[in-house]
Amino acid sequence: MQNVVIIGSGPAGYTAAIYAARANLSPTLIAGLQPGGQLTITSDVENWPGEADGVLGPELMEKLKKQALRFGTECIDDVVTEVVGTSSPFTIKTATRSIETKVVIIATGASAMWLGVPGEERLQGKGVSACATCDGFFFRGKDIVVVGGGDTAMEEATFLTRFANSVKIIHRKDDFRASKIMVEKARNNPKISFVVNTVVDEICGDNHVTSLRTRNVVNGEIADLACDGIFMAIGHKPNTSIFTGLIDLDEKGYIVLPSKSTATNIPGIFACGDVADHVYRQAVTAAGTGCMAALDAERWIEAQGE
Repeated sequence: MQNVVIIGSGPAGYTAAIYAARANLSPTLIAGLQPGGQLTITSDVENWPGEADGVLGPELMEKLKKQALRFGTECIDDVVTEVVGTSSPFTIKTATRSIETKVVIIATGASAMWLGVPGEERLQGKGVSACATCDGFFFRGKDIVVVGGGDTAMEEATFLTRFANSVKIIHRKDDFRASKIMVEKARNNPKISFVVNTVVDEICGDNHVTSLRTRNVVNGEIADLACDGIFMAIGHKPNTSIFTGLIDLDEKGYIVLPSKSTATNIPGIFACGDVADHVYRQAVTAAGTGCMAALDAERWIEAQGE
């Protein structure tokens, strides 16, 4: 019987492990499909506190893992397929094992939605991004593109004008899901222009984005659009499919935290990081809630008299 099993290995998961381990809870962390989370596909992280010169995403995650291991966390490279039980103890199932645990901390994160076009995966971190707040600084004086038609696309485009020379918003339709006030704000920004009824078919460049191959969905016209970077703003998908029917989720699939804590609707199951946060989605906020989840878990175990 384990005290705590943490599902997920991004900043939230590793921070939860560090705090749980320091509380002598001997946590087990199951890394998941993408050990290290989204930061492992990020090149430079400039906004992590204490890293004055910036740090590579994979390097930062390796540091967090090393710190978690130092305090006694057991890290398992495996993928959870099911969580069984509506009260403690719970059974965590993977393809190769079953683990009994008093407490579960869910830190499975959310995945940016991508276009799935040629060049996209190859150039991630080399001009292809899904986080303007994380990477906007690197595009100072550049010409960039934002793909999307919702509030997020308008917000990211507006934010990027702080750095970029120009921002083009590409949308597959000629109307927008975004609120009228957000669209008007973008239209009134002299650095922003719109390319509507258009999709991106390919992202081009050798070691960095240099252009996009676009297609007009109305007349089929193909065009090459020169740019220095492209930001995807077509949404995020929380990694919660295995918790459907067990944990309360909102309409977008994010875990609902009903109280002012990291506790879910199931006593003994806690959630932290992007899996429960569709607003901030930053590494540092994920880490903060990882700390909170570990503290909440520790207090919950104590309250059970165990």
